[in-house]
Amino acid sequence: MNDEKLLSDDQVKNILKSTKNISDLNQLFTQLKKQIIESMYDEELKDHLGFEKNQKASSRRNNHRNGSYKKTVESEHGAIELDISRDRNSEFEPVVVPKGSKDIFEIEQKILNLYGLGMSTRDITRHIEEIYGVQMSATGISNITNRILEEVRLWQKRPLNDTYAVMFLDGMVFKVRENNSVSRKTVYALIGINMEGIKKVVGIYVSENESSKYWFTVLSDIKERGVQKILIFCTDNLNGLDKAISAAYPQSDHQKCIVHQIRSSIKHVSYKDMKAVCADLKVIYTAKDEETGRAELENFIMHWDNKYEYISKSWLKNWAELSTFWQYPPEIRHLIYTTNPIESFNRTVRKFTKTKGIFPHEESLLKSIFLGVQNIEKKWTCKTRNWGVIYSQLLIIKEDCLES
Repeated sequence: MNDEKLLSDDQVKNILKSTKNISDLNQLFTQLKKQIIESMYDEELKDHLGFEKNQKASSRRNNHRNGSYKKTVESEHGAIELDISRDRNSEFEPVVVPKGSKDIFEIEQKILNLYGLGMSTRDITRHIEEIYGVQMSATGISNITNRILEEVRLWQKRPLNDTYAVMFLDGMVFKVRENNSVSRKTVYALIGINMEGIKKVVGIYVSENESSKYWFTVLSDIKERGVQKILIFCTDNLNGLDKAISAAYPQSDHQKCIVHQIRSSIKHVSYKDMKAVCADLKVIYTAKDEETGRAELENFIMHWDNKYEYISKSWLKNWAELSTFWQYPPEIRHLIYTTNPIESFNRTVRKFTKTKGIFPHEESLLKSIFLGVQNIEKKWTCKTRNWGVIYSQLLIIKEDCLES
């Protein structure tokens, strides 16, 4: 479709004289869609039969128009009742709204799905034209995706479960254009495992670079939305996050990610010592209990402090949160000693957003993450591995917390 106006300005003014509010305008759009779709049906049927409406059929043809029937479809502006032309032999297969279809959202839904999978608006424009033969501008695609912003706001405010067994926290940084410059925004993500063992995205928040102060704001928000108990938090080593968790959920246990701790520990280790240092660190976190693990840490200190004192200082500083998993049986230890579930979520989100090096604005970032979440959660249908055993163990170990 070119940029030529479909209606003159005078025609638009005359139409608007009969509209007093948004409801009237929506009714006008509905009526206009009805006329357009019915006309498209007639054009398709004309091509199928080979002659115009009201034109006499050739004697060689045994098929012709046979009145019409009513069909109601859903659109963005509500239900539309269509008068559908039909042929005598019921051979006509319409394309505009196929038989059995109950709505006309297909192209719009396809656009949202493609956007959620990380395609740019211009790539979607080309894709829609190739598949459907419909020409749409990048601006038009953006306008369609903007319609979900209200859905995003409602999703961010939705009520949450009262209790979660495990809550994983992490932040992802993205580049966003803001005030004619590029700034870095953090997407704060919370992945929860509820008491049925199902993994869910509890919340997505966008703010400045990751800070423990903002994490407290996030935790306060989910508390207001109904989350009263979280048995175990699993996080990275962000300074001050333990205080934010203690302030918002004082009865919760907090396990810092062992993998993050190891990565931080070996970051500045020389190549020739790397294998030995990693082996000695592994002895610590694979110990049978906390007492043995602490003893192995003391051995590590005696062996390596002359070269890598910063490693032992970090482990001692974070020991209270690094050693939490030893309070639990092996099935729960395996679930909480790393933040793998949210790391996996982050990788998938990155895959969806990798084509957008810099987001044009914060709303664009939020739309992409939200649509990505919808795609990701479709695959989260199974319970956490060994959930029956884990649930029974939590009921015993966290009895006081669950009953309070």
